[in-house]
Amino acid sequence: MKIRFGSVCSGIEAASVAWNPLGWEAAWFSEIEPFPCAVLAHRFPNVPNYGDMTTLPQRILSGEIEAPDLLCGGTPCQAFSVAGKRRSLDDARGNLSLVFCQIADAIHSARTQLGKHSPIVFWENVPGVLNTKDNAFGCFLAELVGADSPLSSGSVRWPCAGLVAGPKRKVAWRVLSAEHFGVPQRRRRVFVVASPVEGGAVDPAKVLFERQGLPRDSETGDVPRETTSAFAQSSFGAYRDASRAAGTLTASGGDMGGGSESLIIGTLTARDAEKQFANNQAVDSGMLIVCKKSTT
Repeated sequence: MKIRFGSVCSGIEAASVAWNPLGWEAAWFSEIEPFPCAVLAHRFPNVPNYGDMTTLPQRILSGEIEAPDLLCGGTPCQAFSVAGKRRSLDDARGNLSLVFCQIADAIHSARTQLGKHSPIVFWENVPGVLNTKDNAFGCFLAELVGADSPLSSGSVRWPCAGLVAGPKRKVAWRVLSAEHFGVPQRRRRVFVVASPVEGGAVDPAKVLFERQGLPRDSETGDVPRETTSAFAQSSFGAYRDASRAAGTLTASGGDMGGGSESLIIGTLTARDAEKQFANNQAVDSGMLIVCKKSTT
């Protein structure tokens, strides 16, 4: 299947390097720094660079810019990196993570009007985004899935992997390191994949969590194991414990008292000794949150 993608914060365009051999095509770029812009113009003379990403939502909705099959980007990491001041969403660069969600929504709206399926969404950033003073990752997830308020992990840090589903999209995230993909460097990044809950072109969980069993490992993964608690925050700030024993994915929950959304919360786990992934990088633990707007 040929996929056309829009790339924001394109840099020198790693996405095209990875995806062009698959037959995927860049519909457009969004880059403002002079040197990367020069590189893009030289290497991809037939792909337009629309510059400032904050202008994209309106331009996509107006039909000026194509609404592609996939939106990808790694918004600036300086606001979240431990090497920076970690001002998070107080930093204009950090706020571009939320602009990214607005672009995804604009593409969805434009494609819906054309009778096309909602776009796949792919985003990456530094692991520091999982642990910020203002719950930036919870704000980002809420924007993507369409929750009424920021989601919460119930801890000061989000786990290294998880799955969230809401009115707009299902979202999976996982921390991966370059050293497990043939690069002699320990470079950890959070990767996020999102697609509509119903009728999406891909299942984000299968993209990031599909497992390859170890030789002679006949275990199905249904054996309960002790896991940590998962929490979610209602619109009025109350928490409810949804701790459950789980093998891979389990869920429990119900209406959160006083809130406007119904939340189902569970856990995602995989033990290193028993569950390996195709790239030999295992997920130790994670979280499942499903949020649905109430019908009342």
